[in-house]
Amino acid sequence: MPSYDVVSEVEKHELSNAVAQANKEISTRFDFKGSDSKIELNDNDMILISESDFKIQQIKDVLLNKLVKRKVDIDCLKDDKIETSGGKAQLKITVQEGLDKDIAREVVKVIKQSKMKLQAAIQGEQVRVTGKKRDDLQAAMKLLKDANLGIPLQFNNFRD
Repeated sequence: MPSYDVVSEVEKHELSNAVAQANKEISTRFDFKGSDSKIELNDNDMILISESDFKIQQIKDVLLNKLVKRKVDIDCLKDDKIETSGGKAQLKITVQEGLDKDIAREVVKVIKQSKMKLQAAIQGEQVRVTGKKRDDLQAAMKLLKDANLGIPLQFNNFRD
């Protein structure tokens, strides 16, 4: 039976390349001259550090432009509030990966409401969709893309 997995993943390599490019641009821009502005990348977090809220917003714009150019979907980013203390401002941006239980249930619900002859099963941080017809699986892909669940979805492990 044909099947595929619905996942939400971010290419770590492209993410780190975009952060490196953004840091390079920040270090060479005239409006950041003499300031200690940078982007730190942890596992699933990016921390934007600068002197003011305005410069944090500028850094965020540079970062988002670099991410879009590297084809990293910016819908997977969730940012907190800007925290200021002691002349420094910080913004923590979380990179969301994997389907949490609520979104996985929503994916299953969208597939069930379509009345197509498909089965959807939640398997950890992904949803396995199986069916008899390849066309139904492709129609479900289009349906899920159009559903706008607030997180970027990828379809991998397609088996015939």
